Amino acid sequence: MAYVHWGQPDAQRVVVCAHGLTRQGRDFDLLAQALVAKSAEPLQVICPDVAGRGRSQWLDNPALYQIPQYASDMLAMLSQVQAKLGGASMQSLDWVGTSMGGLIGMVLAGQPGLPLPVGIHRLVLNDVGPAITWSSVERMKTYVGQYGQYRDLDEVAKSLWSLSQGFGPVLPEVWREMSSHMTRTGNDGALTLHYDPAIGTPLRAMTPDMAVAGEAALWALYDQITAQTLLIRGQDSDLLTPETAMEMTQRGPLAKLETWPGFGHAPTLTGNDQIQKIVSFLLGD
Repeated sequence: MAYVHWGQPDAQRVVVCAHGLTRQGRDFDLLAQALVAKSAEPLQVICPDVAGRGRSQWLDNPALYQIPQYASDMLAMLSQVQAKLGGASMQSLDWVGTSMGGLIGMVLAGQPGLPLPVGIHRLVLNDVGPAITWSSVERMKTYVGQYGQYRDLDEVAKSLWSLSQGFGPVLPEVWREMSSHMTRTGNDGALTLHYDPAIGTPLRAMTPDMAVAGEAALWALYDQITAQTLLIRGQDSDLLTPETAMEMTQRGPLAKLETWPGFGHAPTLTGNDQIQKIVSFLLGD
């Protein structure tokens, strides 16, 4: 599993930023740079490409493209980060997770017995919770893994934006840069997206009954989270309902809820105001 590293590699304070279902770690470039620049103490920010995405390897078995595998990979990555501290101990671990990345964070923060170098101290859940609407699952089934080839980066950016209206306002130059990290060059020289089409295999196999069982398991994990938790909800989100978001403020870690007008699923965390809110939460007292 590849990851992008920002800040000082020997810093004992670590922030992990985990992306959404079809995205990759470069989505967090602006947030990571801001965290490193504004931290009063040495800090390192790690932005992984989850298996099957970006520069990470594709899995031989598509059935493994699920949260348990991703969480296991993150544990292995954090073990390596700890080993690079040269005998020092990781002092603090925070997690920022957008959509799927938030589910991975809940799994890691909600199981006290996991071999983390240190427990997750602060947790940001970007438009995701234990309950995910079935309509949003059906919507994702229509596009995940369904992509072709593109003439150039402008065509890629336009195509991705047609699927990303819920991301809210994003500066055109920022979106173009983000889109550049979503591509790879095929054998014929054309551009295509930089993720394994098979990541959608478990999603398309999901049934309503499976979704209900998964929701119960996620609520059980959420109720065990002790990390300070910030929950961001796009006001127009079709994945995280107002009712689920409110319930998340009343159980488990008693998340602090922020609802952002003008956003759906899920805010990109690239605007200055968005970044400032995350920085304040993670680096505040």
